Amino acid sequence: MAPKRTSTSAAPPMTQAAIKKLVANSVSATLEVQATTMANTDNTTRNTGPRETSVARKCSYKEFISCQPFNFKGTEGAVGLIHWFERTESVFSRSNCTEDCKVKFATGTLTEEALSWWNSFAQPIGIEEAYKITWSEFKKLLIKKYYPRTEVKKMENEFYNLNVKGNDLKTYIRRF
Repeated sequence: MAPKRTSTSAAPPMTQAAIKKLVANSVSATLEVQATTMANTDNTTRNTGPRETSVARKCSYKEFISCQPFNFKGTEGAVGLIHWFERTESVFSRSNCTEDCKVKFATGTLTEEALSWWNSFAQPIGIEEAYKITWSEFKKLLIKKYYPRTEVKKMENEFYNLNVKGNDLKTYIRRF
């Protein structure tokens, strides 16, 4: 028969706070080990074995359009341009659009005056060269054209001289 274990010191009772602290410390230590392991292991080592590595798939224009981007006419003003930027970037994210396709796909949503502006920009340098500009550069061009400083000043003055009538906060927020 095996001898019985006897304890010479009484262990303090475990409280909920002590248990939570042990769990938190254990989780933190595990996460640190995982982060270190991932940092020290390159992708080729991690991805060996029977699993296939996932390859980033290039977004198609059809996928981009299926996410319903807004069209931009060029007559919507500064607020319309900002909304178009926000929606287009959201569509880029949802459709996994790669950097090299962003300008090409976004220009497909330009209509009327904005499309004429784009065509006059792209025609002298060639459409393929025009598509090579970055999304940031494209946004700067649009801001320069459709977000004139005079309109910004006008909106600022309107905002500073705003008189709130009643307690209709929703209308106030929607407007600005």
